[in-house]
Amino acid sequence: MVRPKHPTLHGCLSLSEIDQIGTMTHARSIYFNKRPIRCETSSHDRTGDTLRESLSRVLIPFYPLAGLLRWIDQEDQVHQKGHLELDCNDKGVALIEAELNVELANFGDFTPSPNYQYLFPDIDYNIPIHELPILFVQITKFKCGSISLSLAVSHVVADGTSIGHFTREWARLPRGEILDTLPFHDRNVLQARDPPILSPRFEHSKDFMADPPDLIQPSGEEEKRMKRTVIQLRLSQNQVERLKKLANDHSNINIGAKFTRYEAIAAHLWRTIFKARNNKDEQPTALFVTIDSRRRLQPPLPIGFFGNGILDLTGTSTAGELVSKPLGYGASRVRDVINKITNTYMFVAIEYLKTQQDLRRFRFLYLSSPEDFIGNPNVSLLSWLNLPLYDMDFGWGKEAYFGPGELKIDGESVLFESRDGDGSLVLLICLPIKHVDAFKKFFYQDRMNSSL
Repeated sequence: MVRPKHPTLHGCLSLSEIDQIGTMTHARSIYFNKRPIRCETSSHDRTGDTLRESLSRVLIPFYPLAGLLRWIDQEDQVHQKGHLELDCNDKGVALIEAELNVELANFGDFTPSPNYQYLFPDIDYNIPIHELPILFVQITKFKCGSISLSLAVSHVVADGTSIGHFTREWARLPRGEILDTLPFHDRNVLQARDPPILSPRFEHSKDFMADPPDLIQPSGEEEKRMKRTVIQLRLSQNQVERLKKLANDHSNINIGAKFTRYEAIAAHLWRTIFKARNNKDEQPTALFVTIDSRRRLQPPLPIGFFGNGILDLTGTSTAGELVSKPLGYGASRVRDVINKITNTYMFVAIEYLKTQQDLRRFRFLYLSSPEDFIGNPNVSLLSWLNLPLYDMDFGWGKEAYFGPGELKIDGESVLFESRDGDGSLVLLICLPIKHVDAFKKFFYQDRMNSSL
């Protein structure tokens, strides 16, 4: 375990209502670094020591990561339905050093695969949450001298923006730099208003959909047993612009501002996966999207806010509507969800969640239950667009690749910018093997068809 280099503030840190819902497990990400030419063997051997020492220093300002979660109500250690809080106690984070007797080239284009399991810490969720580290780090050295650095951070404590902030600041220290932006830890900025906002009311229980649509036919159990794989698709800047043009030119909807690249790609993905799955026209579906509220609040969350500023919401439609109508229809359904996140909506949602005694139905991949199947006929698209993902140089050079650690659920996908910096995008998506060829065909065929 790596603890902060100096004692930090001890005590209980209240979590916001937004921290209490959504994904309850650890968010995983990974950096691959090819062995730099300037790297001497001796310095390469000291990589673990360098990371350990710099991690102990960065944990001083990011001290919540060295704490532990705990249930406020002791009975929830069994029922696990109530609220959590963060015990800041300097217990430390788990740092694992490993060696793998394979070449980095064995990982090809770095698309997540079963081989990834060796590059991440093995987290046992049977361990009580008050004993489970919030942050796990693993550094793996390959036979060729290259390195991977993987992180697993409790999503209860931090979202993607906050995790990226922590990683970027950590990377400065081995290079001899000072921190650029200190974290802001007061989560009271996302507490319920006093007095509460009494109106308008929203259907938050439906927006946070705990029970997504099931397959009409065949059974979800049959789908759940299908073997799945992750594929990587790339979109050039020209291809992205073409999709945006298709969405905007063939929309009969008064949309106001033009559709963004995310809205166009999300709509294209949504309809493409239905074609690949060959769903019935009347099949209802949900699109899960993650929306960052930081700049949507009044006032915006403070710079460096460390926690969860996101909400996972769902858009709905039917397969027939998505496939038969212009691309702009699907994009408008995506925009409808995104536009829900206003200052009023967020704080009414917080008030609503505060009144819920049992939060399990709002928790995704809940710790004590079997993995819920939310795949076919549904799809999720996590956007890492505009996040500072790259140039994480810990002193051994910039990364060769960065991406998510795993995608396991049918229709689970992530969209992010290519490290080439040329405007191209990368889409990773998990699909049943039997649907991969059809998905690729429709994804590229439809993109080139100007009649859509």
